[in-house]
Amino acid sequence: MRTTPPAFPRAASRLAASAAVGALLSLLLAACGGGASTAGGDSAAPAAGGKSIILITPNPVGANSFLRLGVEGGEAAAKEIGATFTLYESKDPTSIAKNVDAAVRAKPTVIVGIGFNFDDVFATVPKQHPDQQFLQVDSCAKDQAANLTCVSFKEHEAAYLAGIEAGLLSESGKIGVVAALDSPFIHRWIDPFFAGAKSVNDKVTGTPLYVGGNNPFSDPARAKSQAQTLIGRGVDVISAAASGGNQGVFEAAAASGAKAFGVDVNQCPSSPGIVIDNVLKRVDVAEAAAIKDIAAGRTGGVKVYGLAENGVGVVALDDDLASSQCTVAANAEVVAKVKQARDDIVAGKVKVADPLAG
Repeated sequence: MRTTPPAFPRAASRLAASAAVGALLSLLLAACGGGASTAGGDSAAPAAGGKSIILITPNPVGANSFLRLGVEGGEAAAKEIGATFTLYESKDPTSIAKNVDAAVRAKPTVIVGIGFNFDDVFATVPKQHPDQQFLQVDSCAKDQAANLTCVSFKEHEAAYLAGIEAGLLSESGKIGVVAALDSPFIHRWIDPFFAGAKSVNDKVTGTPLYVGGNNPFSDPARAKSQAQTLIGRGVDVISAAASGGNQGVFEAAAASGAKAFGVDVNQCPSSPGIVIDNVLKRVDVAEAAAIKDIAAGRTGGVKVYGLAENGVGVVALDDDLASSQCTVAANAEVVAKVKQARDDIVAGKVKVADPLAG
């Protein structure tokens, strides 16, 4: 198996000394499925007696708004609890495994893995290291270990609200989603979006297309191509659920007069006049709260953030909507319907089906 030299971690605050990563334990590689090459982080031991946080991403952060939120949450928590913060950026399953191995050897206060890509490795490694605390953000490994804390979100609730906006604002009655992958988890941004649209306009039709390829979460060119395909079929509102590829969707929409939705953060300023709203997920806030709990000795379990907990939402619900540059701000009637739907979901009057629940 060919390997490449390990990548060095990037630190947001002071970093301690690092040592070169050795060979991975065969069990750890097997847990993540291995690969043709590796690129991991070096171990970085915290200062004696100090607190430290190591965040591991499944891909380079780059323009990925979801991963940037993860970094911001880790940095905020580190500042509040007086800890060092180190970022290990992975690029494939093998480098994820390598980074986890390096982080375990560094013995930080908490090792944070962000995303469903850590389901396999966190199903085994926390059990092998019961004295080390782990945090998984946005997913949770099956058969959860006692030293694994998980934070997850009800993305489907926010996607449903965005769908209501799409159903009310689409002129063609044809809406679409450009998503990174065709997987049950990603369908949390797709199926509820279409369901929300149909709740206000039963004649709406929805079509999903997927980026796929070698870099589905950071490929604006492929995302743009899929958006162009949808537009060619008469779709006039597209939800961009392709992370770092979203800008490609916005570009296709701008060139054709279509409208779009962003995800995770407010992406309206990146394409003024094009983005209606965004399916928000407050990863940074939830992650920082979980890290602080772990540092205080409150570990384990799963905390789920939905509309009721203000962990997900849309910009239409925010106090700063008027300055958001989202086009929905110009339609008070649509905003009112979204707020009413939010209240109905929180009160249990409306149930949004979760694609992950089967």
